[in-house]
Amino acid sequence: MPQFLNTADSDFEARFTDLLGAKREDSPEVDDVVAGIIADVRARGDAAVLELTAKFDRLQLTAETLAFSPEQIAAECAKVSSADRAALELAADRIRAYHTRQLPTDESWTDDTGATLGWRWTPVSAAGLYVPGGLASYPSSVLMNAIPAKVAGVARLAIAVPTPDGVANPLVLLAAQLSGVDTIYRIGGAQAIAALAYGTETVAPVDKITGPGNAFVAAAKRRVFGKVGIDMIAGPSEILVIADADNDPEFLALDLLSQAEHDESAQSLLITTDAAFGKAVAAEVDAQLQVLERRAIAGASWRDNGAVITVRDLDEAAALSNRIAPEHLELCVADPDALAAKCTHAGAIFLGQYTPEAVGDYVGGPNHVLPTARSARFSSGLSVLDFMKRTTMARMTPGALKAIGPAVETLAASESLQAHGLSVTARLRKLNAE
Repeated sequence: MPQFLNTADSDFEARFTDLLGAKREDSPEVDDVVAGIIADVRARGDAAVLELTAKFDRLQLTAETLAFSPEQIAAECAKVSSADRAALELAADRIRAYHTRQLPTDESWTDDTGATLGWRWTPVSAAGLYVPGGLASYPSSVLMNAIPAKVAGVARLAIAVPTPDGVANPLVLLAAQLSGVDTIYRIGGAQAIAALAYGTETVAPVDKITGPGNAFVAAAKRRVFGKVGIDMIAGPSEILVIADADNDPEFLALDLLSQAEHDESAQSLLITTDAAFGKAVAAEVDAQLQVLERRAIAGASWRDNGAVITVRDLDEAAALSNRIAPEHLELCVADPDALAAKCTHAGAIFLGQYTPEAVGDYVGGPNHVLPTARSARFSSGLSVLDFMKRTTMARMTPGALKAIGPAVETLAASESLQAHGLSVTARLRKLNAE
């Protein structure tokens, strides 16, 4: 049974603080193992990757078969049904249209001293996307990671997707094809992250790595950060639904379960202004669990991490939401826009009772790679900007240097950086002599 909290109770703050601080992910101590794998891949390249793939995925590959061939990709994509293909194509089109609007613009202007200032945006040259294999192999994640990279202008995009026992997911390969992926490597785990970061004889290194993975993948991403960029270290899925009593309990129960079914460590929370309605939703969750295919996973998530919180009003709901900083926030209230204006910390917001979070996972358009574990307080979901970098531009005219150069000399002297100041002094001396 989930927790039931009420802000009117004297012990609410203590219980809510415990809820926020609960550890929902018991990852094994994998860092030493990952460090060894990365060192091995750096030292032995392809040989290490091939040995580890044989060990963990029970798949014998060669350097020539590390990546899918065009013929293999075509054969796998041909297995996809017309309905599944149409759904993927719709999702790809909507995701591409949304992310195209995120493209930033270059800027340049001349200030009152005559100096020309500005910036320009350019894409990273190469990016690598990690896609989990097996049951956690999601073609939607391929679209959400690869399409923004291609919209940004990334010239080379590679995917690493493990194929345990040699079994590929045709939907994943079709999603990669629709997204414009250049190379699909059939490797996974920390060894794939190391290969993408440092390169091997066969795997060309990239500049940025994105995509979800298990504890070993997460640890590897932490370790290679700095050599390459990464998107984020994603934790278990989360959803917070804020609702008034004018909602269908079945809708909200299924929304809560849509995240609970991901992982036993996922968290589904309901905040409502009506205690009786909260109990009705909880009862509906129990009913839906009886027929849900992933009821063992979803049931454990709801039992161990779920909560129903009753508040006095929606202002109080917004304040609690900002403390939670959820990955997904659904606002099922009469005026969701007004409430959204008060919710400043959330990965993604879904407005109104006919905008279930699941739409955002697949075909809504916005990205579903979102900050978890309260990191929405300081970070954002994946976007085109994650695959671009900004370079500042400056041009001084002689007049501009005369106007601001003396300040450089003063500040350089204050920091005892003589050459800094002299680099300006020499130029000003020449200008003043002319």
